[in-house]
Amino acid sequence: MREYLHCSLHLSDPRQRWVLSRRPAMNPAFAIAELIWILLGRNDAGFVNYWNPALPHFAGHTDTYHGAYGYRLRNHFAIDQLERAYQALTANPDSRQVVLQIWDTQKDLPNPNGSSRDADIPCNIVAMPKIRDGKLEWLQVMRSNDLFLGTPHNFIQFTSLQEIIAGWLGVDLGSFVLVSDSLHFYEHDVDKLSIAEDVPETINRDCLNLPKAEFDRTLPVIGAAMNEFRADNLSRARFVELIDRTELPRAWKNLLTVVAADVARRRAWSEEMELASSRCSNAMLVTAWNAWEQRCRFVP
Repeated sequence: MREYLHCSLHLSDPRQRWVLSRRPAMNPAFAIAELIWILLGRNDAGFVNYWNPALPHFAGHTDTYHGAYGYRLRNHFAIDQLERAYQALTANPDSRQVVLQIWDTQKDLPNPNGSSRDADIPCNIVAMPKIRDGKLEWLQVMRSNDLFLGTPHNFIQFTSLQEIIAGWLGVDLGSFVLVSDSLHFYEHDVDKLSIAEDVPETINRDCLNLPKAEFDRTLPVIGAAMNEFRADNLSRARFVELIDRTELPRAWKNLLTVVAADVARRRAWSEEMELASSRCSNAMLVTAWNAWEQRCRFVP
């Protein structure tokens, strides 16, 4: 392993969250599925495993994931931390006391012999959102951060969460800072990792920042569609109906179309895959999808 301690990464515009130059290309559908899984507060392995069948090799072959971020944030501590953060910052925008806790010492601290308590110990441990100058600033703290496998996904997960909560609060989006106590990658990944030199310059113009009531209507629609996507009896006609959801805000529909494109790819529905990806109007997401789809032509 090669490791750098106490690293800080800063994004002045968190909407530009997609790492497009990573090769091999990341799967944007899995990144989106993981985000929706977090927002729903779920910990069931089947939901995210569908879009990343290799995940059990890293997080364990279990029905639920021990360190699922969304479950930790919305259910694990018997409080919906996202809801409470929204309430607290609405009532007191200057608060310095809003801390979103993921790490649970009783569940996550190693055994006395140094062995791990579980295959899925949370890497992200805490977030500290603050409103300053009318913007939601976000500090994300990680105990361990794999630069190759984890960092691109961490950007998407927590900058999206930042933007969503900013929408609830009706404030602008501030900067995102990721502090990694151990930023590393493994020697066996060195030969896999490269940086593409010909990535198109694109800008993410989609906004996920909905008012709270509109978000609360939108998320269940996305979640229900993704549940149907995974069903064995999904028909092609129903697939098309799901990607034509007109009630979804554009940015959220773009996320759903990319997820749907990967569903069609996995089912070898080439026409439906092209249809779904063509419905995405976000140039950055299209670039991410095209890189992934091209990779999958050579590696199933």
